[in-house]
Amino acid sequence: MKSIDRYMARLIALPLFSTLVIAAMLLLLDRMLRLFDFVATEGGPVSVVWQLLANLLPEYLGLGIPIGLMLGVLLAFRRLATSSELDVMRGVGMSYGRLLRVPYMYAVGLALVNLAIVGFIQPRARYAYEGLRFELRTGALGASIKVGEFTHLGDRMTMRIERSRDKGRELSGIFVHAQTPKGDWIGVTAERGQFFATDDPNTIIFRLTNGTLIHNRPDFPSPRVLTFSTHDLPIDLPKFEQFRARGGRNLEYTLPELVKIGTTSGSEEARDSSQAELYFRLAEVLMMFLLPLLAVALGVPPKRSTSALGVFLSIVMVVAYHKVNQYAASIGELGRVDPFIALWTPFAIFAALIIWMYYTLAYVPGGQPIGALERVASKTLKAITRRLPGRRARGARA
Repeated sequence: MKSIDRYMARLIALPLFSTLVIAAMLLLLDRMLRLFDFVATEGGPVSVVWQLLANLLPEYLGLGIPIGLMLGVLLAFRRLATSSELDVMRGVGMSYGRLLRVPYMYAVGLALVNLAIVGFIQPRARYAYEGLRFELRTGALGASIKVGEFTHLGDRMTMRIERSRDKGRELSGIFVHAQTPKGDWIGVTAERGQFFATDDPNTIIFRLTNGTLIHNRPDFPSPRVLTFSTHDLPIDLPKFEQFRARGGRNLEYTLPELVKIGTTSGSEEARDSSQAELYFRLAEVLMMFLLPLLAVALGVPPKRSTSALGVFLSIVMVVAYHKVNQYAASIGELGRVDPFIALWTPFAIFAALIIWMYYTLAYVPGGQPIGALERVASKTLKAITRRLPGRRARGARA
């Protein structure tokens, strides 16, 4: 690489990867609070939260990588423009096409990474995420027994524990009520208790100390009462249903699987839904090749201007296009519009807008694609500033 290319690579790298990390962290933090609340409500172990977040990371990277690429290129060109380095480069004969060589190296590499994520990694991670949620709801992850609350172990056993110490190794204030298939019921109270594993993975032993056991069945004239110092109560763990196979939703199919379903499925509904998801992912990846052009068009402000309107507008455009694609995919899945038309029409419009903006900047003398918006924003900001209370008081004193 020539020195100018190495310089451009350094300028792009820092904002690109910083934006990618910050965006991913913000999205994960937003979801983390809800996941902690969900896991606590279901009584699951806290460690499963990190597994859920890890399975959500590919989904967030699918949007974070395009935003990081665009902001990396945009902020690099903005720095060149505001420091007059861009004028020097243009003065010695460097075109925008030459300066875009390194940004497109980043774009190609990140597009391949994003294709691997949305095409192969994200579907499997999404399935693993739904599987963990299913296991939490059914208790298959070993849901904890909440202190001070009645906990149901299957359909026939209810348990309540008043106090827990030493990370659940010492339990006290215990109440257990269990029913058998024959119609018997057993009620037990005990001062202390402790769980022990057995050779049978479907059964555990609850060793109780200093308590009373009441056993009753319909043919007993009166319930039987037993006072004990130590009693081992076997507990049959409930059997949990198996999670469904992967592919319950189109989000869980890889790209080759979507292509196969979209071409060979006998159901028109299945073909439309798989094609809509396939075109959605491909459009999101192909859009990355337009982002360097958009970044240059929005990153170079008008002369004698340091406005950051382009940065704000770029984020709005990328997020808005992503949301439009999601809406178009949902319409295509329902069969109201042909999935090809629903997904590629917004892409064509977005591509035409970006190419026009880049052409205006690069080939029209004095062209500035967002010049009108810059002027409106500048006048609006000045009007608001003049009407601020502190500004008006300083003007009166002057």
